[in-house]
Amino acid sequence: MVGYINTIADLEAQTYGINNLPAGNALLKQAGAVGGIHTGHDGSPSFSGSGISDVSALYNVVYGQKVWSMLNREVNALSMISKRPYSSSGWRVLKARPAGGSGNLFSVADSGDQTLAELGADSPRADLIGGVPENAGLSTSADGLGPIAPTYAQLNMSPKIIAHQFDFSELAMEMAQIDDGIGDIRAQMREDMGKHHAEVQNKMLVMPFENYSKAALTNIGNGYTSLMKVVSSRAELLEIDQTLGDTLASASTISAKIYGDERFTAASFLDAEVDHGTYTSANVRQLTLTRLNDMIRNLRLAGGSPKVILTGYDTIQALADLLQSQERFMDRKEIVPTVNGVRGVKGQEVGFRVATYYDIPLIPVKDMPQTGAATTKISDLLFLDTDHLWLSVMKPTQYFEDGIANGNPFGVGTLGNRALYRTIGEVGCSFFKGQGKITNLQ
Repeated sequence: MVGYINTIADLEAQTYGINNLPAGNALLKQAGAVGGIHTGHDGSPSFSGSGISDVSALYNVVYGQKVWSMLNREVNALSMISKRPYSSSGWRVLKARPAGGSGNLFSVADSGDQTLAELGADSPRADLIGGVPENAGLSTSADGLGPIAPTYAQLNMSPKIIAHQFDFSELAMEMAQIDDGIGDIRAQMREDMGKHHAEVQNKMLVMPFENYSKAALTNIGNGYTSLMKVVSSRAELLEIDQTLGDTLASASTISAKIYGDERFTAASFLDAEVDHGTYTSANVRQLTLTRLNDMIRNLRLAGGSPKVILTGYDTIQALADLLQSQERFMDRKEIVPTVNGVRGVKGQEVGFRVATYYDIPLIPVKDMPQTGAATTKISDLLFLDTDHLWLSVMKPTQYFEDGIANGNPFGVGTLGNRALYRTIGEVGCSFFKGQGKITNLQ
C-alpha cells in the first residue's frame, strides 16, 4: 500500500487495497465493465460501452443536510403590535362622561327639565353644563349646580397558553447522523417548530371573526383573542347574525363577550369604528379612497391615532393601482417592529421600508382574512392604535426538552426525546374607539 496520494490510482490503492492496477477503470473491470459512468446530477446512472444496465448500487444522489423551507411563515401581525408584561388580570375603564353621553362628541339638547338629574344626562340642556351664577347654591337645580359622576366598568383578561409539542425517537436521532441524514435532527426540528409556533400565534391574531360563532369550534376561546374580534361592534355582530344565521345575539356567546363584558348594549363603549357592509356577495363594496379617508377621520375624531394598517398584499396592490391611476403615489417609510410595536426610526440604517397612506405604514399580513361571500373579495383592513392595543405576555416563548438523549427516558415515558414550545399571553385593548376595521371589500 502506498504511503502517499497523488493520483486516483493512489487513492484506490489506499482505500481498497488494489495495487499495481491501471488507474481509472480498475474497479469497473472487476465488475466486467470497461466503460465509464455517465449520468445527470438528478438522473439515473448508466454505463457507456457496456451491456450492464443495473448500476444503481454504484451511484447515489446525496441530498445534503440543509432543509429549505418553501413556505412563507414570516409576514405576520405578531411583530407589529407592542408587547407588554402581564401585570394585572384586568383594568377599569371610563365608559361614559359625567354628562354628555359616551359618544365621540359631547351631546347637548336645546330643551329639557331644569332638575338635578338633567345635569348628568346623556344630552343635558345646553345652559346646564357648568355655567353657574355668582354665589350659586350647592345642589340646586335652579342654579345649575349638583353632583355628577362618570361611569366606570371593569374588564378582565385571562392569559392564554399557546403550546406545541413534538418528539423524535432515539433511532431517528441516530439514523439522521449517518448515511444521507440531515445531521442533528433535534436542531432542525427546533428551528421548524419554532417558526410554526410563531406562525400559529399570528394566525390567532387575525382569526376571522365569524369563526367565533361556529358551534363546532368549542376550543377557539383557548387561543389569543383575534384582532378581528377586538376591533368589532354591536352593529357588526347583528349583521353577522342576520346575514349568516349564526347565534350571536346573546350575551352568553363567545362572540358577544370580550374581556368579561358584552357588546349588545346600545352605544357600547366596547364598539370600535367598523365599516362592515352586509356580508353578502350582492352587497360587497368597492375599495375607495373616500372609504379609507372616512375611517381615518372618524378614528381621529374619536381620539385615536392609527399607528399601522394591517391588510393583505392584494389590498395593498389594489390601493396602489387606485392611487397611481389618479397620478398619485404612495409614499415609503422606514419602520422597525419592536417589542413596543411599530416604530419609525429616523437617520438609522435599520428596519425595512413599507408603503404608507397618510403617513400610516401599510403592513402586509399573509393570513389576513377576506370577509364576505364574493368570489372577487380582497383582504380586510385593520387600523390599529398600538398605544392602546398590545400583547400582554405573562411568560415569553420557552423551549423545553427531555428524554433519553438527556439521560431521562423515564421522564417522557418513551425511548426518545419529547420537546415543547410554550408562550403565555393575551391581547389587550384599553381604547376600543381608537381602533378601526373595513371589511367586505372587492
